[in-house]
Amino acid sequence: MLSNYVPIVGLFALAAGFALFSVAAAPLIGPRRHNRAKLDAYECGIEPVHQPLTGGRFPVKYYLTAMLFIVFDIEIVFLYPWAVDNDRLGVFGLVEMVVFIGTVFIAYAYVWRRGGLEWD
Repeated sequence: MLSNYVPIVGLFALAAGFALFSVAAAPLIGPRRHNRAKLDAYECGIEPVHQPLTGGRFPVKYYLTAMLFIVFDIEIVFLYPWAVDNDRLGVFGLVEMVVFIGTVFIAYAYVWRRGGLEWD
């Protein structure tokens, strides 16, 4: 029974070994060209804004975008089991998925109407 898991354990060991080797070898073989631009903070192509040490206020738009991504990403995760067991669930599963997708669509339409998907 455990022999079925040997290839999986071997693959995890190979992945962990590769990750550790990459992290350990990067400082040794990587380039060492430090300059002012490389040491500056990067803000998506925009010139960095110096903020006080206490931090600064982030626009709420960042958090709304993150929450929208999480909500719609979780929707896709809930669709996978339904797609796998679609035949076994039958009409009940179909009705439940239509209700679920309808609820998510209502949320999507609400966010769209409120301007949550517009970038300024």
